[in-house]
Amino acid sequence: NLDRLDVECIHFQPAPELLFAEFDEAPVEETLTSNLLKSNCLVTGQPDWGSVQIRYAGPQINQEGLLQYLVSFRNHNEFHEQCVERIFMDIWTRCKPIKLSVYARYTRRGGLDINPFRTSHPQALPVSVRTARQ
Repeated sequence: NLDRLDVECIHFQPAPELLFAEFDEAPVEETLTSNLLKSNCLVTGQPDWGSVQIRYAGPQINQEGLLQYLVSFRNHNEFHEQCVERIFMDIWTRCKPIKLSVYARYTRRGGLDINPFRTSHPQALPVSVRTARQ
């Protein structure tokens, strides 16, 4: 879980420049999670809290930079689906994984579950079971 890392967060709008990978190291396959994703509804400005799961294979993504990047969405106004697409594309472009999936589980607001999923490769969809935070 990325949330255990001790990082200083000073960016509160999406900052893709925080993302980088270790291209000189052996490729890895890992799943990283965080419960610190927060953006704001584009229409109402209300906070949207989410848990995000990032599964990838390829150059190892710097975890401190990834956590700082996820926290950088704090003051950003965008729909859930757009946030997940932005996260996916920023990681894809800057870290160049071979495979990548981004799955966000947002807390319910207005009685609706919104759990966007974006992947670069065919796979079974994640199981849609509510988390304790939802």
